[in-house]
Amino acid sequence: MIGRTIFNYGLTLLLLTGVAHAQELYTPRNIQQAIEKGTRTKTGLPGKNYWQNFGKYDVRVQLDPATKMVSGTETIVYTNNSPDTLKRLAIRFVNNVHKPNAVRAAYASDDYLTSGLKIKSFKLNGQVYEVNSKDWGTVKLGDFGQKILPGSTATLDISWEYPLSVESDREGLLNASTFYCAYSYPRVSVYDDYNGWDLLEHNGRQEFYNGFNDYQFEISVPKNFVVWATGELTNAADVLQKPVLDRFEKSKVSDTPIHIATDAEMKAGKVTTQEAWNKWKFKATYVPDFCFSVSDNYIWDGGSVDLGSKRVSVQSSYVTGTADFEQYIGWQQYCIDWFSKNWPGVTYPYPTMTAVQGFADMEYPMMINDSSVPDNLVDARQTADHEIAHTYFPFYMGINETRYGYMDEGWATALEFWIGNAEIGAEKNKELFKDARVKRYIFDPSTEEDQPLITMTSQLSGLGYGNNAYIKAALSYIALRDYLGDELFKKALHHYMELWHGKHPTPWDFFYSINAGAGQNLNWYWKNWYFTNNYIDLKVNDFKQLAGKNTLTITNVGGFAIPFDVLITYTDGSVETKHQTPSIWQHNEKQVILTWTSTKKVKNITLDGGIFMDYTAKDNSRDVIK
Repeated sequence: MIGRTIFNYGLTLLLLTGVAHAQELYTPRNIQQAIEKGTRTKTGLPGKNYWQNFGKYDVRVQLDPATKMVSGTETIVYTNNSPDTLKRLAIRFVNNVHKPNAVRAAYASDDYLTSGLKIKSFKLNGQVYEVNSKDWGTVKLGDFGQKILPGSTATLDISWEYPLSVESDREGLLNASTFYCAYSYPRVSVYDDYNGWDLLEHNGRQEFYNGFNDYQFEISVPKNFVVWATGELTNAADVLQKPVLDRFEKSKVSDTPIHIATDAEMKAGKVTTQEAWNKWKFKATYVPDFCFSVSDNYIWDGGSVDLGSKRVSVQSSYVTGTADFEQYIGWQQYCIDWFSKNWPGVTYPYPTMTAVQGFADMEYPMMINDSSVPDNLVDARQTADHEIAHTYFPFYMGINETRYGYMDEGWATALEFWIGNAEIGAEKNKELFKDARVKRYIFDPSTEEDQPLITMTSQLSGLGYGNNAYIKAALSYIALRDYLGDELFKKALHHYMELWHGKHPTPWDFFYSINAGAGQNLNWYWKNWYFTNNYIDLKVNDFKQLAGKNTLTITNVGGFAIPFDVLITYTDGSVETKHQTPSIWQHNEKQVILTWTSTKKVKNITLDGGIFMDYTAKDNSRDVIK
């Protein structure tokens, strides 16, 4: 029998709790200042004075497959919605991480290195500036002698070029004539209400923080090269031959996969318009980034998913005969539909999604760049699920994942786990999740594994970075769902997402909005999971059975408020399972006494945390009668 059981707690344990759980969360001084200025609140609501800046990007790019150079011109109309006069502008170009002298978190091979961005011309509000970009890193704060007043706009006109790296990471060459172009244009860095200009250098490991912008991209490539990109292709009739165009349009309303462009057609030059160069035009509205991929040898599949209120176009581009990518249209359809209807239960917010076969296992708005795992379709599908889950976190929610990676990677990992239950079954998925995610964290006793989750991601490295951002955060969200129950958890999650989508939430906005959405002060839970050096380690401390009354004492050695099952094996061979939610730790996070009545003799008591794997499982079981 599996069920939720309410146990009686010892009065002494209740008295030990005091009023600790009513205390406020530690809040950094910059977040305190934002609350005082009225841009954020302790209720989780965006403050009455909340603001964020905005840009309109009109970008014209040319990719030359022969030289491997990307060159472009762009006009940025940047609106200063802040109450501050901006005397300087921060320009970000992430691809400068490839420069030899860039700040990097890991070794870089010769094939990874490039000369980086070259600014060919720069104008601000029509005034021409001589800009030497030789010494630029991934972000440059420049003083152009102009002030951008509150409520005003500034126009930037920039001409630039940069070489693609031979070694593909998040971008670069996928093969000799296939390219993934991410972070391919200079952009205005984020200016926000709690840090001002975002001046953190990108180091190749950490993730990103971008503002919401509107994009129009015109991408010029030679004939026979196809372009896939963020957003919607707006001039398909100008760049595709009629049979391919017809299949592309049909795919937008098709429930079944369609081969838009086959390998034979790509080789025969029967896909694109046969102009010397074709200009592919894309539009994306209110998204935090834009990327594109180009190939003359990848094939092209398409389909769509009907969400009731709209259809979403799903596409994939890959090397012909790649076993896992041949499944990607169906996987994307299922994934987008499942996420929209189950968890997080918010309709997929964009019109398209395209998967490109690459090497990064990396997400972008409406695009994913995934490595191929043709001999393990379960692993490959899990990767697709994870990257598409990022649509919600960080893109829909505008998370500062450079500093707070657990606010997006943790959610993507939790969503990966939940959809996995539906795809391959709960038991198989549990074991896969434990093997792929949990074990490398819980069985590593290194100090860096126990750093508080609230630690800024930008200050971490190695396994401490990865496990904080991914598995520890995911477990905190999975445990919270168990604690609140599905209905209340979804209510709280939707409250947070409704308040902060299209904005820039911090962890404190998340904590307080979940509190409000759940109608509970969960600060004890946030403290337990985010502000401590806890880990997962329970222990059966004592068990007594007297006159049909059973008393079980459990010590929480590691400290995390986890859910777990108490498995009771009786001498008659029957087994009873009593599930405990994290609420059991609310009044005493270190020890709890459970009592229940039973006339049957107990043979064994075992604690089973499932995916909440125990560091020392050997003390989770006790034989009562041998």
